[in-house]
Amino acid sequence: MTSSSDWPEPITRVQSLSETVPSVPDRYIKPQTDRPVINAEPSNEDANINIPVIDLQGLFCDDDPSSRAEILSRIWEASQDWGFFQVVNHGVRPELMDAARELWREFFHQPMEVKEEYANSPKTYEGYGSRLGVQKGAILDWSDYYFLHYLPPSLKDHRKWPASPPPLREVIEEFAAEVVRLGGRLLKALSINLGVNEEFLQNAFGGQDIGACLRINFYPKCPQPDLTLGLSSHSDPGGMTLLLPDSDVPGLQVRRDGRWITVKPARHAFIVNIGDQIQVLSNAIYKSVEHRVIVNSANERVSLAFFYNPKSDIPIAPAKELVTPDRPPLYSAMTFDEYRLYIRTRGPQGKSQVESLKSPR
Repeated sequence: MTSSSDWPEPITRVQSLSETVPSVPDRYIKPQTDRPVINAEPSNEDANINIPVIDLQGLFCDDDPSSRAEILSRIWEASQDWGFFQVVNHGVRPELMDAARELWREFFHQPMEVKEEYANSPKTYEGYGSRLGVQKGAILDWSDYYFLHYLPPSLKDHRKWPASPPPLREVIEEFAAEVVRLGGRLLKALSINLGVNEEFLQNAFGGQDIGACLRINFYPKCPQPDLTLGLSSHSDPGGMTLLLPDSDVPGLQVRRDGRWITVKPARHAFIVNIGDQIQVLSNAIYKSVEHRVIVNSANERVSLAFFYNPKSDIPIAPAKELVTPDRPPLYSAMTFDEYRLYIRTRGPQGKSQVESLKSPR
């Protein structure tokens, strides 16, 4: 099934390919160096390693300062060691998390003509899509997605959210509101750990006038998962990502010490990672980390990535509080609107974008 729009080539829905082709088409075959190792027995070390799981219970309870200090310490260590961590007891209701994910699964299993009513374009990416980047002839990822805006209110348009299944709009509205609250709490923790005011990162993002959007990822079954990726290696261009993973099927991999570590999701946890904007604001005290998604031949996967971003027109640069003679500013200023044009044009490209911002020394 194809969709005509402003894309440089006709759009093929990966879900349709998954249901019809016996092998991966050439457009989805990655270079040898980028291909994942599938079904290999992990080493004993890799089998036991996972990103940290942090219990947030008591993070902002004034009556237990020692517990709060311990949680802040764990967030700091995870941010430094991994750039990723999982959070439980985070305040978002488990039944709401499950409902949000499963309603989106239902959306992707609707007839193609229903989904095509929401086909997106590269101008905003909002809606039902199957590629990132507009380079003609690019090697594509084995995934479809749905992208929508939540904040600022001026960009949120419920008409661009699926009307079916019927409860989806209401559930996502409630889910997004709770995740925004969680994102604000985590920004406070990251700010405190920088040794600055707890509102520092929130204010740098624009106060309450932030950007927030949701990308729902659908990774269909793949006949040759060792040849392709669900999402190519990249660091997230925004501020912070809170990912609701598939409850049963792992697929997210994080790059650590030159190896790809498959994340083992904790039940009803969010996976949190530092984005490029926080790397820039913190003058690389915090660092975004490359990650990718693998697919498999037995199971589809659905995940919800909630992006907590700066206001789009605020210049983002290393904060003066974090610049010293020994640690001069590492990056030039750029608005998030300018910054995200890179990935929207070129697609996922490792960490090449944030590295290209480094100021000449």
